[in-house]
Amino acid sequence: MSRRLVSLTLDTLEDLPRPCRQCVYWELDPVSAERACANGDPGLEKEAWVSQTLLEWGSCGKLAYVDGMPAGFVLYAPPAYVPRSMAFPTSPVSADAALLMTASVVPAFAGGGLGRMLVQGVARDLTKRGIKAIEAFGDAKFGDEPEDTVRACVAPTDFFLSVGFKTVRPHPRYPRLRLELRTALSWKSDVEYALEKLLGSMSPESLLRPVRPAPATRSSAG
Repeated sequence: MSRRLVSLTLDTLEDLPRPCRQCVYWELDPVSAERACANGDPGLEKEAWVSQTLLEWGSCGKLAYVDGMPAGFVLYAPPAYVPRSMAFPTSPVSADAALLMTASVVPAFAGGGLGRMLVQGVARDLTKRGIKAIEAFGDAKFGDEPEDTVRACVAPTDFFLSVGFKTVRPHPRYPRLRLELRTALSWKSDVEYALEKLLGSMSPESLLRPVRPAPATRSSAG
């Protein structure tokens, strides 16, 4: 099974799940988003937001593929690019952080570590750009309402906690969470961890010492 992570571009935008491709929950303020959904084309608004953010700020999303199939995605940007960020009771996002807007893994690929893979990809990207942390608004009551599982604009709080975020401002529904990037970049994959344990059971000398054939035994007869 091959897994790869790519940046969101106008070309890969079409690989977002259809409901998310047409959703502008984060990209517009609440009034404008409602108007776009009722009278406009939210898909075009989404494309315009991605295009502008790419041009002015840079990469704003990651997609995960498993054996060539889109399996998950994450969107992120500075809060100044995310009008919805000011609509939460636990706003604002800290000045030194980028906002992880939403994240999702296709149910068929859930439980395989893709969520952590996506967040770590974001961490690597943001660290190169001098950003110190990622913050997110979680939904502490995700799943209580039937439409939650259909349109998960705000990811479950449990997801963020499972990939290393810590709550910095509690709220019964929409807590704000934070992940220090130096923490995210210290993660190791299960394979790396297993390899490390294996190598840790050997001394450095035994790894470097060349293997020599055993000396031939001499016969006691003669």
